[in-house]
Amino acid sequence: MHLPAREGLPRSGPFLGAALVVVSCLGVQASAALSSALFDRLGTPAVAGLRQLCAALVLLALVRPRIRGRTRAEWSGIAVYGAAMAAMNVAYYGAVARLPLGVAATLLFLGPFAVAVASARAWREALVPAVGLAGVVLVTRPGGSLPGESPAWAGIGFGLLSALALALYTVFAQRVGRASPGLDGLALAVGASATLLLPFSVPAAPEMNASDWGLIALSGLIGVALAFTLDFLAVKVATARVVATLFSLDPVMGALVGAVALGERLSAPVLAGMGLIMSAGATATWRAGSAPSGARRPPGGLPRRSR
Repeated sequence: MHLPAREGLPRSGPFLGAALVVVSCLGVQASAALSSALFDRLGTPAVAGLRQLCAALVLLALVRPRIRGRTRAEWSGIAVYGAAMAAMNVAYYGAVARLPLGVAATLLFLGPFAVAVASARAWREALVPAVGLAGVVLVTRPGGSLPGESPAWAGIGFGLLSALALALYTVFAQRVGRASPGLDGLALAVGASATLLLPFSVPAAPEMNASDWGLIALSGLIGVALAFTLDFLAVKVATARVVATLFSLDPVMGALVGAVALGERLSAPVLAGMGLIMSAGATATWRAGSAPSGARRPPGGLPRRSR
């Protein structure tokens, strides 16, 4: 995956992008915890679709994006961006329904990890996301926490699919962000994502009660409308490589949400993994922020939710 070089990046961009990603990751994990109560009754695709629908209605009403006058390339980017959102949401929720939250978040991070490594201009830069990945493994310890049952393997499959979708989401967030002013491209992509998931969300709507709608609406606002907006803005002010590395914070937020909301214990390896992840994120942010603002990137180099 290659993107055009991005020039003139403000030095403060990576630090602002880091702050946006931190809040986004927290929103994604909190949203997943809120929605998990509906998985068994409605199914993960229906929950994902209903969340996307609520978020799309809010974003389209607030942003009122321009429809006419867009090129075929712009619409293609928006379509792929929206399809990646839809696939990421369904696949991630499928993983969360079958695996511990932290394990699902680990598999999800493999997508932005691949983007960060592919965009590295030198082997030293590839070490930063590798440290983040090591921290992710420590946080979730996927090899020792999964039962040898078919639901677990199905969860792994969903997790890997969510990783692929998140990689595309990361790359196309930057492409759509460059091509569209403001939040126009994001609003249209979320609308496209909700449209793709209508076959799942519409049949489930009659089974919803007032309490369910409240959970779905809150989850959609926090985990989609807010989180995706923050991701979109983060990619605009920082590079895809930096934001992809910062996505390693997802498992940290998952572990924290699991500890607070689900009573899961934070062991010494988990705490050590959190330290590695935060160190990788801080290093990526500092290195990007200390680079000359007008530095040019070599041609072909790569300049990062769902649930």
